[in-house]
Amino acid sequence: MVGLQIARFDDLDVARTALLSRRALEESELPEAIRARIREVFGDELSPSLVVERILADVRSEGDSALARYTEAFDGCAVRELRVPDQAIDAAIRAVPPAVYAALEAAAEQVRAFHERARRNTWVDFQGDGATGQLIRPLARVGIYAPGGRVPYPSSVLMAAVPARVAGVREIVLASPPNRAGEVAPALLAAARIAGVDAVYRVGGAQAIGALAFGTESIPRVDKIVGPGNLFVALAKRQVFGYVGIEGLAGPTECLLVADETASPRWLAADLIAQAEHDPLSQPILLCTSERQIERTLAAATEMLADAPRAEIIRQSLADRGAVVHVPTVEAGIALANEYAPEHLCLCIRDAWSKVGLVENAGGVFVGELSAESIGDYTAGPSHIMPTGGTARFSSPLNLDDFVKITSVFSFGRTELQRLGPPAIEIAHAEGLHAHAEAIEVRLQELDGQGVQDGA
Repeated sequence: MVGLQIARFDDLDVARTALLSRRALEESELPEAIRARIREVFGDELSPSLVVERILADVRSEGDSALARYTEAFDGCAVRELRVPDQAIDAAIRAVPPAVYAALEAAAEQVRAFHERARRNTWVDFQGDGATGQLIRPLARVGIYAPGGRVPYPSSVLMAAVPARVAGVREIVLASPPNRAGEVAPALLAAARIAGVDAVYRVGGAQAIGALAFGTESIPRVDKIVGPGNLFVALAKRQVFGYVGIEGLAGPTECLLVADETASPRWLAADLIAQAEHDPLSQPILLCTSERQIERTLAAATEMLADAPRAEIIRQSLADRGAVVHVPTVEAGIALANEYAPEHLCLCIRDAWSKVGLVENAGGVFVGELSAESIGDYTAGPSHIMPTGGTARFSSPLNLDDFVKITSVFSFGRTELQRLGPPAIEIAHAEGLHAHAEAIEVRLQELDGQGVQDGA
């Protein structure tokens, strides 16, 4: 049996330095196969950022022809029709096993029910003869990106499209890379139909992001792009931000377990392995107060890996990105977790609810040993599109606020103008914006005897 390779730390300061030394997106090292493809397509050794810049410029100027060229170059297929026709979606749905389709429907209903509770409404607060408030309006058109690399993720379609529908988005389109036969995975198409997606397009990578951001002959420009993707997708989303909105820059997935002596080693091992099987860049981390439980967990993981279908990916993730840290107390573990700000934080400890108040930075908190993070990936309800790379320090999981815009409302009657106008005049003069002050002063001066109507 092959031994388990994973970084182990007993010194908290050393562990902190190692865990917090994340790389920026553009610093990611590319496999030689991808670098060779870049040289073949562009005739030069380009950085990922430059590759994305070239692709976006071509999509913006050439539209569908650039999409076709890059789809053939990177996905190895010629796509004549970018939009997946309805009959093809119908056929794909028939190809999905009934149990899988039913599970997707159950997940969609759970996601819908959760996000319905977070719906925001327009409000106006009348104060005297004035009022202020907010108009809450859904975005008109949203584009969702769904990866189709190693395996398709229909769950990600549900986690983006269902909240968008709940928020009232009028049009939702989906872009996903085609396989060698030029088709989108049937499970993705099934999820799109269940979630109410209006159109699905066979295009992936940075070129898909460019199409959604700028629009082409076949693909409409959207107001916002959401959904996870590879390095090139993330860099493309960053470069088009400002032309369109984005919900964040998804990096490799992360799961950090805080455990004590009561935690089940087999359950801890299962969670580490589940995280690692996503991708070689996934980061599974265990912070545990018990050396004995650490040893038992690693032994259990070694045993479970013997039969794991994606063992090679799991071993690479554990060896290159995984970590096990012996922490003196649960509180010290949570403090380190707050610094790391993981996408997923699992509290596998005694009386876990009593420690939830210590959590400051995490995309999602899984409270107690029975709360398997994998359920959160599929059927719990909250969207599994969560901040990664430490961005949980300042950002949130995908939610209804990502699909609405807020317009502030102002209305001033005579009394409110007289109350709020003078201090506004003082501030305007202090800033040297005297015309701002005059715009208020002329109203105050002419209120009496001019028949000025209240704005309220």
